[in-house]
Amino acid sequence: MRTVFVLFDSLNRLALGAYGGTAVETPNFDRFAQRAVTFDKHYVGSLPCMPARRDMHTGRLNFMHRHWGPLEPFDESFAKILSGGGVYSHLISDHLHYFEDGGWGYANAFDSWDFIRGQEYDALKALAAPPVERYRQKFDPRHYPMSPPSNGSMTRGNTDKTSWKRSRAAITHDFLTEEADFPTAKCFAAAFEFLDLNADADDWFLQLECFDPHEPFVAPERFKEAYKSGYNGKILDWPHYEKVSNSSQEIAEIRGNYAALVAMCDEYFGKLLDHFDAHGLWDDTCLILTTDHGFLLSEHEWWGKNRMPYYEEISHIPLMIWHPGHADQSGSRRKNLTQTPDLMPTILEIHNCQVPPSVTGASLKPLLGDDAPVHESLALGMFAGPVCVTDGKYSYFRYPDDLSGENLNLYTLMPTHLSSHFEISELKTSVLAGPFDFTKGAPLLKIKLDPKNTQVGNDGQTLEDCVSALYDLERDPGQTTPVPDEAVIGRLTDRITYHFIQHDAPKELYAHFGLETDREAHQGTAGPGIERAI
Repeated sequence: MRTVFVLFDSLNRLALGAYGGTAVETPNFDRFAQRAVTFDKHYVGSLPCMPARRDMHTGRLNFMHRHWGPLEPFDESFAKILSGGGVYSHLISDHLHYFEDGGWGYANAFDSWDFIRGQEYDALKALAAPPVERYRQKFDPRHYPMSPPSNGSMTRGNTDKTSWKRSRAAITHDFLTEEADFPTAKCFAAAFEFLDLNADADDWFLQLECFDPHEPFVAPERFKEAYKSGYNGKILDWPHYEKVSNSSQEIAEIRGNYAALVAMCDEYFGKLLDHFDAHGLWDDTCLILTTDHGFLLSEHEWWGKNRMPYYEEISHIPLMIWHPGHADQSGSRRKNLTQTPDLMPTILEIHNCQVPPSVTGASLKPLLGDDAPVHESLALGMFAGPVCVTDGKYSYFRYPDDLSGENLNLYTLMPTHLSSHFEISELKTSVLAGPFDFTKGAPLLKIKLDPKNTQVGNDGQTLEDCVSALYDLERDPGQTTPVPDEAVIGRLTDRITYHFIQHDAPKELYAHFGLETDREAHQGTAGPGIERAI
């Protein structure tokens, strides 16, 4: 068996015509839906980018134990399992976070990988003295604040973090002169090369992962033309994760830039479908399409993700799967709950590899033949953020009384943040703790959380203006009016506890969310000098 797994980043489900979207023309995503099995209630697990990928690799939620970080030494990666089972795995990606301190281990889990440069703040070219004054004339300072140092070159070490990142993206803008220069175009070109080189081979897995349509929303002019807003000010294509304070025309411009990027993703995905058509890959190759999470484009008066509640635009994501053995199911849809961690056991089962006992996700391969219940409910969240639980009818966001997260601990053997190691002050709080039921008997470092280093804190934000809320998704799919139904809240709160137990969550997480449970049955045995994690 061969598999092509296409992963876009921040692809909003409602941007696709196959899911009811009308704002963007997506003929190729829709064409694939006519051939594949489409999952209508597919949700995220851990948020945001790298935590979602750890879910994909390990088949279990990880947001209960640590935030953004590398694969852990005890993690069971599907890519490594495929390799051990004789299935060659290859990654093609322009996702720059794989090559920062907090993303190590994911690309290395594959047998080989190609890294495409130029996304987000991975500048296409190295400029020691970028033309900051010219950039200030070109880019809106609300999206591209730039404060160069008073002396010396503009470097990562002496420049404000946001200014540094936005200046790198501005550099890339200058060097995207042809459509072939864009990272998404390069990713697909590398994919076609892999497919041509391995046309006669069997037992391989290709992960084609594009950072688009993640911000900044930069697309070739021919895609932007169809979504012109009439705005003629400085460039607005990289909103901060915050409440909306823009004019209606500025909102239209930002949304138009996102739409243009989705249209580009759609066209290049169509080129892949054409390749499948021309080379007969439908007969012997699986094709999977999904994303890591969605994105708020002014809905609910928010931009982005992370800080706000995990509204459907963020948490409810697309998933389509083609399997040659289920061609009779082309165009069919599945109504039962599924989630990101389900991808790992699905991929392993497709390739006849054994699923490890640490996996909490469920293989979706049986659902390709017939719809059937997989999960009674799903939990999703971000470390130190709210926890959300949904049963498909209701969605409940639960925030803690203490929004600071100061009572939480991180559990890891890989102490790195998104783009840096843990600070010495953090490491000084560490003690050995564990093991958890998924760490293969290995203890972990238990490190007191510094709230400024959470994903929300990293963005310079807090959770202070967010509250717990229940929504009836059937009556109110737009989640506009919270429902004060204490019976449903109580039932879904019990489901949060269930998912915490299923994932061997640390004891302080229960207290953090005001939950009670008997943990005695889940206590592990700690060795001498090691504090119990649970």
